Amino acid sequence: MLRWFQALMPREERFFALFTRHAETIVSGAEALREVLKGGEGAALAGQRVMDFETQADAITRDVLLLMRRSFITPFDRGDIKDLIGTLDDSIDQMQKTAKAIRLFEVDGFEPEMGEMGDSIVKAAKLTVEAVSLLGSLRENTTRLNAITDEIIRLEDNADELNNLGIKALFRRHRDGNVMGYIIGVEIYDHLEKVMDRFEDVANRISGIVIEQA
Repeated sequence: MLRWFQALMPREERFFALFTRHAETIVSGAEALREVLKGGEGAALAGQRVMDFETQADAITRDVLLLMRRSFITPFDRGDIKDLIGTLDDSIDQMQKTAKAIRLFEVDGFEPEMGEMGDSIVKAAKLTVEAVSLLGSLRENTTRLNAITDEIIRLEDNADELNNLGIKALFRRHRDGNVMGYIIGVEIYDHLEKVMDRFEDVANRISGIVIEQA
């Protein structure tokens, strides 16, 4: 009955534009984080850009929540809207935490696996933009949405493997010497893994919406 009623009412299309803007901001944050992981002179500036994009994403999140409160009919369940924008925002929040940790520990050199995890983060962010952009015509794009969410989950699984390999290599490099270097390296890996975990949360939330609305 609710779906039939919603079909008769005009939809609030601004939600989809805001979701896409937020996801595009996540891509910018992911690309900046990948620049951080390259190290060198540009790392500090790239870290600040991660912070700036996170601030922009927070503003978009507030716009979505405000629009939700003001809208009589929403494109899908209000709880799903809140959860989706929340998980999107969690992903860039975790990027910010990663950049903060790198700044705090004054890390300027990174392991190869960290860079590969950065590449995976960018890929997951770009897939997220594509998925979010299809939500406005969800029923026509169910197959592609399912494929995208599966791919994001696959990237998260691969990132777990990179994390394990990286920590093992880190241990071998530091077991007879720089213990603090090992501890800090593990901390950075943990943050990067959590970024990918947040993208898996986004994929799962989108999958849930597809199941409910298709």
